[in-house]
Amino acid sequence: MSSSAGLEHDRVRDAYRYCERITRTQARNFFYGIRLLPPVKRGALSAVYSFARRVDDIGDGSLSSEQKLLRLQQARQDIDDVGPDAKDPVLVALADTARRLPVPLEVFHELIDGCEADVRGTRYDTFEQLTHYCRCVAGSVGRLSLGVFGHEVTGPAAQRADSLGVALQLTNILRDLLEDRRGGRVYLPTEDLRRFGVSLELDSRGMFTDPPDALNELVRFQARRIEGWYSEGLRLLPLLDHRSRACCAAMAGIYHELLRHIADDPAAVTRGRITLPGRQKMIVAARSLAGMKS
Repeated sequence: MSSSAGLEHDRVRDAYRYCERITRTQARNFFYGIRLLPPVKRGALSAVYSFARRVDDIGDGSLSSEQKLLRLQQARQDIDDVGPDAKDPVLVALADTARRLPVPLEVFHELIDGCEADVRGTRYDTFEQLTHYCRCVAGSVGRLSLGVFGHEVTGPAAQRADSLGVALQLTNILRDLLEDRRGGRVYLPTEDLRRFGVSLELDSRGMFTDPPDALNELVRFQARRIEGWYSEGLRLLPLLDHRSRACCAAMAGIYHELLRHIADDPAAVTRGRITLPGRQKMIVAARSLAGMKS
């Protein structure tokens, strides 16, 4: 290996290590699945996560809306310009990922579309509008992950990856119901709020003013509907190799378990954000690896 090739190898290796460090420290739920992948795919999915995290952080940050939109436009340009000469370690890793695996980096534009909707404070009148948003912000990551797993992002596998991403995002929306509302964001469709007689208004303490029974029924309804998306999305698993299956099953399993907790105690999400204990996440990941070796 020439000295220049050696330096390039080191640069790419360090870029992946940087992305894996971000994923390990910030991915929380997703890292339990990502760690089950072989090294090349683990690095690639860490690179995908790191850029997705960057986009999310722009949307959730403290900048003005105008500044956020400018940063998101720069993120679009970064994806369009990704190449081997990139200076940013996340972009270096993404360029190498796209060279090795069928990962369609242009799908990140959909994620950025969804983040721009968040910045603009978009609300959704119908469930169809909400699912379009979910396909942008989470279905897109599902399709990018599918590329990491070695699949072309077309056909039944892509449709199921998209459905699984929607299921995860809808679970997030339920989990963060109060936190999002305190931040001025309402994702649940207006048609559903009207159906259950819920306004999601807050009192002076930052708590919902709606009758608890109405809120609970709304949350149970959403949880039942989300189960249908998991049923479709989890049909992706048989199409994947066993390590990719284990990764996907672990990530989805943690969120699916979280949804079950919400369905069992819908009032919990009206009191604050709920999470699974780390031990329970590890159990889900271990079961996924053990169950996918056949």
